[in-house]
Amino acid sequence: MTTDRPYHHGDLRRAVLDAALDVIAEHGPAGIGLRDLARRVGVSHAGPVHHFKDKAGLLTAIAAEGFTLLADRLEETKASGGDFVDLGTTYVRFAIEHRAHFEVMFRPDLYHADDPTVTAANTRAGDALRHGASGHPDPETALVAAWSFVHGFATLWNTGALDRPGVEPVELAGSVARSLFRTTRQAPT
Repeated sequence: MTTDRPYHHGDLRRAVLDAALDVIAEHGPAGIGLRDLARRVGVSHAGPVHHFKDKAGLLTAIAAEGFTLLADRLEETKASGGDFVDLGTTYVRFAIEHRAHFEVMFRPDLYHADDPTVTAANTRAGDALRHGASGHPDPETALVAAWSFVHGFATLWNTGALDRPGVEPVELAGSVARSLFRTTRQAPT
């Protein structure tokens, strides 16, 4: 099929990802359709299919990008001397600022969870969180408890279930985390 104007979009892959993130923010991951995204960015259906093959491929790219962004943020917090609570508030801030990514990342039933890009970025993020728990007497339990708290807090906040008008969510998360995860140092014997 020929058209009167040549195909030119610039970075179609990025445009489709951005449109998908907008749709997810508005309607959740179930609202994604490659045909709709093609219309939104002004290309034929073949454009998104060329880059992502199918909906799962698109959501895989979103999950990989999300885990990479989260890992970057957590590593920055760690590098600046952030402690366990700082890592947790970084996680909450990420979830709120990148809500569409967050809604996809922890739904491996939506994407190709075994994709090497996803697994590498997920491992990086997990390692940064694991580092925060390393000084705890039971680091694995501390990691699960802290991750459960920050993930649950972020999910409750993002869905409006934890509605606190006038309250800054990251500050609230930090305050709650500090009260829950105080570590006591044992005196040397």
